[in-house]
Order: sequence, then C-alpha cells, then structure tokens
Amino acid sequence: HVLDGLQQVMGKLPDRSSRVSLDVRTTETVRLGVITRRKLTFRSDRTGRVAAYLFLPAKTPVTGRHPAVLCLQQTNRVGKLEAAGLSGNPGLAHAVHLARRGYVTLAADYPGFGESTYDFAARHGYASGTMKAIWDNIRAVDLLTSLDEVDPDRIGVIGHSLGGHNAMFTAAFEPRLRVIISNCGFTRFHKDDVPSWTGPRYMPRIRTRFRNNADRLPFDFPEIIGTFAPRPFLAIAAQGDRDFDYTGVLDSIDAARPVYGLYAARDRLQAAYPDI
Repeated sequence: HVLDGLQQVMGKLPDRSSRVSLDVRTTETVRLGVITRRKLTFRSDRTGRVAAYLFLPAKTPVTGRHPAVLCLQQTNRVGKLEAAGLSGNPGLAHAVHLARRGYVTLAADYPGFGESTYDFAARHGYASGTMKAIWDNIRAVDLLTSLDEVDPDRIGVIGHSLGGHNAMFTAAFEPRLRVIISNCGFTRFHKDDVPSWTGPRYMPRIRTRFRNNADRLPFDFPEIIGTFAPRPFLAIAAQGDRDFDYTGVLDSIDAARPVYGLYAARDRLQAAYPDI
C-alpha cells in the first residue's frame, strides 16, 4: 500500500525488462594510500549511463568480502565529486571516509548533476526525476553485489539533504539496502514547502495531480520509515535546519516506532537532533 502511494506520485518503478546489462566501464584507477579509487560508468537502463566513483579498501577481511555503502550526494552541481572528496565540503566526503574504515563505497551522480546529461524528458519512461534516481540507485546496488569484494548481505546507504531523502526513497523499494542513514533529508510534508518538491528533478505530480496539497498526497515520511522495519534506520536532523523542520522528523520517528515494535526492533530506529 505504501509503495503504491509512492508510485502514484513518482511514477511506476521500472520492470525487470529495464534491468539491462550493467556494462561497467572503468576509465581511471588511482591509489590513495590504503584505498583505491576507480572512476567508472555503468548502464542503468536502455537509454542512459551513470558515472560514479568506486572506492575499494586495500586490506581484505578473512572472508574476502567487505560491507558496502552507497553514498548519495546533496544538491550540488558537482554531483558525485563531493562524496568522493574531490570537491565541495570535506565533511561530506563520506565515500572516502567510509572506504578508509574498510567499506567498499560507491558515489554516483544524481540525474542532472555532475556528468549526468539526463534531461527529464518523458521519452525516457520516467514520470519523475525521483524515480529515475531510485532506479539508478537500484542498479548501483546491482553493481555492488556483482563485485567479489562486496558482501551482498551487508550493503547500506547514506546521504545528506537531497541524498538523505533519496536514500529513503530508494530503500523503500530496495530491500538489499540493509541499513539506511538520512542526514538533514526530510520532514513531514505538512511542515515543509510542498511546491519545492515539484521540480523536474523531483516529483512534478505533486503539483499536477495533487495540487501541492499535503492532505491529498498518498504518502508521507512516517510511512516510508515504516517500510524499513526491521532494518536499522538513523535520522539526523539539525535543530537549526532551515530547509527541513526537525520537529517533522520527531513526528515521523514517533509515528513509525510502533511498526518497529511489531518486529521487536525498536532499538533499530534511531534519531539524533544536534543543536546546530
């Protein structure tokens, strides 16, 4: 029911016929001390490729496989470069940071950012930029699970702002993401600027079908969090965030807590509200 509500707004999740060969092409390999960075592209669907940086730890665990994390960008023209530590805020270079801690990490461009030339035209078959991003992320998980270095049962996702809600949207549809972290990425629609979600990179149907009315929308973030249970979810919401009201995160966590309770997994639902 929740996933149906998401698809009413975002458009249908592509079917299995869209799962074309990844055709991974590596264009650069750089050694950075104890980690290796590879620049690559992979085929997401019939019409497009996604550019990304893959980070591999140098040391191999006893099993030969590492946990992996999909690292999603904030709203930033440079795209994946910030998560990869090549541009922007060093504090958001989580792909590099986690790789140095022993994770395989993948940082890819969100549609329309970085090297992406995606134009959000209807001919590509997506009703929203949000669903295009979800599908690209699902294919990124396909890529990670194809690697000998990755433990397919230990893959997580992390993101800030745009990446924060992109991580949540993707994890709702992708159960292989076993841990979800959203940093300053959402609030309840009733505590947000609903029209800000309606651009081509996001969900135009919020305006065209649901009239920018939070009461008419067929989903909200508490329901999304409910789809994660019993997977661990951490929300970080700064009290001084001027974009996403942290009290809407409080509301969402409180509303989703009984769902986690059904799985006897309340400790896997966590939130932090730094006073900044």
